[in-house]
Amino acid sequence: MTRFKYYLIMLLIFLPFTLKGQELNCNIQISAQRIQGSNRQVFESMQKDLYEFMNNTVWTNHVFSYAERIDCNILINLTDQLSADEFKGTIQIQLSRPVFNTTYKSTMLNFIDNSFQFRYVEFQPLEFDPSTYRSSLVSVLAYYTYMILGFDYDSFSPLGGTEFYQMAEKIVTSAQNAPEPGWKPYDGSRNRNRYWLVKNTLDKEYEGVRQFLYDYNMNGLDMMESKIAEARTSMVESLKLIQEVYRKKPDPFMYLVQVVMDARSDEFINIFSAAFPEEKSRVVQILTEIDPANKAKYEKINAANLP
Repeated sequence: MTRFKYYLIMLLIFLPFTLKGQELNCNIQISAQRIQGSNRQVFESMQKDLYEFMNNTVWTNHVFSYAERIDCNILINLTDQLSADEFKGTIQIQLSRPVFNTTYKSTMLNFIDNSFQFRYVEFQPLEFDPSTYRSSLVSVLAYYTYMILGFDYDSFSPLGGTEFYQMAEKIVTSAQNAPEPGWKPYDGSRNRNRYWLVKNTLDKEYEGVRQFLYDYNMNGLDMMESKIAEARTSMVESLKLIQEVYRKKPDPFMYLVQVVMDARSDEFINIFSAAFPEEKSRVVQILTEIDPANKAKYEKINAANLP
């Protein structure tokens, strides 16, 4: 089932008609508490401008109805003002996906980019050109928009987000001579940056991770309401796709694997804590292998419901 077939069902249930709208329902929050002595009005203008840029830009040639808009959050924490119009801080990306026939929304992305440095001039239009690097601010927002679109589409059809990841890659390529950090292979702590995230995502050796996004959501979460046991079994099988990638270790910077696992770790615990003992043991073994940093969290699955 594709993204649009999925939502067609939802629309027939909940809406008598469809409305044209942009792709995103993006909430923007900017925190500048650590910057002292500045004109606070500029941060209000910045938040307003970024909100309008994300939600009013037409990012694809696909038609989205109001109900199809993708829910996401962008949290910007400004830590330094380097000049009158240059800022430094972090940007957190959060993406959620509705689960079929429920009110539950599953977290697909939740991570922080620590290499966020940009210029912002109040009242200056934000303009995006995918083939030209005009500003760090616009390029970073556009890059994460296409990563969000890619993850969302991958969850509705196998490898469905490829065209959007390619757009993100194009942005990275055009930013290779940019003075701001986060775009080059060696930028950032342990090379966790925009370059490696999209490189991993488009690398054929990581297709198992992208196939996981589809199988886990469509054959797992979306089936939980009607066939809970079968859905959990499908989820365990989908995790083996990431396990295969992890065992191959295709490069030293498996950023994509960690981003996917960090977003889902709490959900895994909630879902599999109610599984049968044998299934619990099997999934804990897989999870602790592919995400050793969260081993202590996953051990809670086996401990759940013990007398």
